Amino acid sequence: MADSLASQIITAIGGPENVRSLTHCATRLRFELADASKVDQNALEHMKGVLGAVPQSGDRFQVVIGGGVATVYENIMHLPEMANAGAASASGEGQKSNADVKAEARSKARGKVAWLDSFFEYLADSFRPILGVLLGASIIIALVNLLISLNVIPNDEASAGWVFIKAIWKGVFYFLPIMVAYNAAKKLKVDPWLGGAIMAILMTPQFTSLMDAKTTTCVENAALGTKSCTANIFGIPMALSDYSGNVFVPLLMAAVLALVYHGLKKIIPESVQLVFVPFFCMIIVGALTAFIIGPIGVWVGNGLGVGLAWMNTHAPFIFAIIIPLLYPFLVPLGLHWPLNALMLMNIQTLGYDFIQGPMGVWNFACFGATAGVLFIAVRDKDKDMRQTALGALAAGLLGGVSEPSLYGIHLRYKLVYKRMLVGCGLGGVVIAVLGWLFPSVTAAGQTVHGVTTTAFAFTSLLTIPVFDQMWVYAVSIAVSFLTSFFLIITFDYRTPEQKAEVLARAAADQKAAAPAVEAKEAAPAATTATATATATKTEVPAAAAAATTVVNAPVAGHVIALDETGDPVFASRALGEGVGIQPTDSEVMAPVSGVLQTVAETGHAFGIKTDDGVEVLVHVGIDTVKMNGEGFAVKVKADERVNAGDPLVSVDFAKVKDAGYSTTTLMTVLNTAALTSVTPKTGIDVKAGDEVIDIQR
Repeated sequence: MADSLASQIITAIGGPENVRSLTHCATRLRFELADASKVDQNALEHMKGVLGAVPQSGDRFQVVIGGGVATVYENIMHLPEMANAGAASASGEGQKSNADVKAEARSKARGKVAWLDSFFEYLADSFRPILGVLLGASIIIALVNLLISLNVIPNDEASAGWVFIKAIWKGVFYFLPIMVAYNAAKKLKVDPWLGGAIMAILMTPQFTSLMDAKTTTCVENAALGTKSCTANIFGIPMALSDYSGNVFVPLLMAAVLALVYHGLKKIIPESVQLVFVPFFCMIIVGALTAFIIGPIGVWVGNGLGVGLAWMNTHAPFIFAIIIPLLYPFLVPLGLHWPLNALMLMNIQTLGYDFIQGPMGVWNFACFGATAGVLFIAVRDKDKDMRQTALGALAAGLLGGVSEPSLYGIHLRYKLVYKRMLVGCGLGGVVIAVLGWLFPSVTAAGQTVHGVTTTAFAFTSLLTIPVFDQMWVYAVSIAVSFLTSFFLIITFDYRTPEQKAEVLARAAADQKAAAPAVEAKEAAPAATTATATATATKTEVPAAAAAATTVVNAPVAGHVIALDETGDPVFASRALGEGVGIQPTDSEVMAPVSGVLQTVAETGHAFGIKTDDGVEVLVHVGIDTVKMNGEGFAVKVKADERVNAGDPLVSVDFAKVKDAGYSTTTLMTVLNTAALTSVTPKTGIDVKAGDEVIDIQR
């Protein structure tokens, strides 16, 4: 069996000894290398499952994977050669991701200035881990707004039910500074709990109660609709603010904390660092944050928000058009994070945000272009691009995530940008005109020309209800989507050479799909005679050319769906469609006839390839690789031929349970994407050899 994608990446990156550290973001593997000159960038860029290879400043390197990056990362960290990175062996069952089309390398604009590159990575890693809860909260808000607009639930904030629902999503944004402080501190190699604890100081009831103290003076800010207060602390004035939802303060605080933290670790003896480093950090950085960093962060955030609000008010056409036209260039470079921070800051200070509306125009222009590519791929029978575009479009329309479209399609086929930018611009004009003619009215009674929202929303179909003047927003994103879509299907997204290549490949695939029976029948007689004389287990049976239509149960037990197995990698179908079996017998049999491509030394995994190309993986238990073969009696060898029903391994499942691991035996069809359909039969009790998966070619 070919090396897994994980192994190929490590080989191309210069081998495990060249890897100093490895992390990942939403779409990219981030390597810190001993010597970046050892990287085979050309091999990475032409590797199936890799969307791009991006050198960074110094010895840093990024490999763009797309939505399946977490799976690839786990597969890499479980390679035997990566054991020094603290991972267990995966025994070779890591598989390629579902991305079949490679994009060109990202623009090299990033990576030339090390400190700037580090700054944007700092921003990205401070927000990336909490994007999931932000998305979840925004969808809750969207659903609540939709139900209110349909009069399904009353808009009554006095009711206990409404207060509870509001608390579900409000908690995410209220305590956002603590989450950002935790991530930012972790990025700077500081105890993340220390960062979160210092930020929490400014959010305690005791601190917020200072605004009501008798010695505190407050001034109303009519422009922002906020209140500025100053308290007298030991004779020193302290500016007080509501820090809930603020993101600039924790980012600044974590940077100062890193300087103090690492400085203290140099001068405090190691034997007492556990006590005195946090002690001094909380006192020093806590005081600095309350007196200096906090007010500065609020001032910076307010200033940027007010500046953009002024532009949105006095030059709405420019603002509404420039935002969607800038985003296609900001996102691939990671330069969109400051704007994301501003959106959150606007919600915290102004009570609403006006950037996300124009941003949604760009997102839907991007998704419209991807939909156009999907339309052409279906028309031209381009199987690879159809799979890539379908996944990217689903991630976009349902999750508001543009990276799969950008890295998988748009950055490779540069003609996409020419069509998509027209959609961005036209959608921007529409949102500017309609936003001016039908302004929004905020909760404070302010009139705002443009589309606003009170939630940080990933701009997808699900979050349309979170926008005020929802119909204006819906019309604008529809215009941008349809414009990009029709321009792509009318003028194509490929050069004539690229189009000819795709059509030729599609024609070749159709020919290759025809049965190859004649070629097998024409095998030399001498080969047949030799095989007959040998009469060993590796002999190819007479029915080898027959199509595989079923996969049998490898072990007796109860059949469950992959989603119920508790293994996220298998449940994601990254290793293909299949079943899990809760075993009632100790003997594990071959589910199909074919050649054993993989036999794990630990006996927990077997890969079989049938003579007509179906690849089946049998994985005995979950995380049982950590048992190092104890309790597993393997009865076969790699490259050996087996017939359906032949024994593969005897397993002491009682020992597996005692070791704390799941006995569920998983079986998947690895090349599911290459087959017409793979249909599991679940919820039944079976004996070894019973049919549990149907296959259509």
